[in-house]
Amino acid sequence: MKSSELINELAAALCKAQAEMGGAVKDSSNPFFKSSYADLTSVIKAIKQPFSDNGLSYTQFPVTFEDRIGVVTRLMHNSGQWLEMDYTLPTVKKDPQASGSAITYARRYALQSIAGIPTADDDAESAMLRGDDKKIISDDQIIAIKKLIDESDTDMDKFCKWLKVRGIDQIRAMHFDRAVAALEAKK
Repeated sequence: MKSSELINELAAALCKAQAEMGGAVKDSSNPFFKSSYADLTSVIKAIKQPFSDNGLSYTQFPVTFEDRIGVVTRLMHNSGQWLEMDYTLPTVKKDPQASGSAITYARRYALQSIAGIPTADDDAESAMLRGDDKKIISDDQIIAIKKLIDESDTDMDKFCKWLKVRGIDQIRAMHFDRAVAALEAKK
């Protein structure tokens, strides 16, 4: 990984953007493996507005190294700070179609990784919840979240939408630490 000399402003902006981002929706299918995946468009949709709102942008350039092909992804902040990483894959076939597919694959995974976003089923995390994972935060935790929302001047509706809940009283206990961290970062 390479970076500008300082990344403090970029790190703070990325923290805020990640607090606003949901997962990239698995809206494409791979008939060969009978599975679904989040395509490049889904990843871009997940990061586009939070990046823009927080002064972040990215570029991706195709690269080749001996028998590997992929991309260089640079995450930039409007302060001029940046992070950059190469992601390459072995070249299995040497034809334009295979190269294009490998570059698109590399772009998707590199962008998803540098933005720090997960992939999610259409019904997002709720599809993954089992047993104790459905436990809702306590009354004391609700009070703490509401206090942090006020202190950080956070829009409650946007915050609930980010957590994929209708109200603060529906936040799952397993998401409490994540919610607190996002609100603390915004303060």
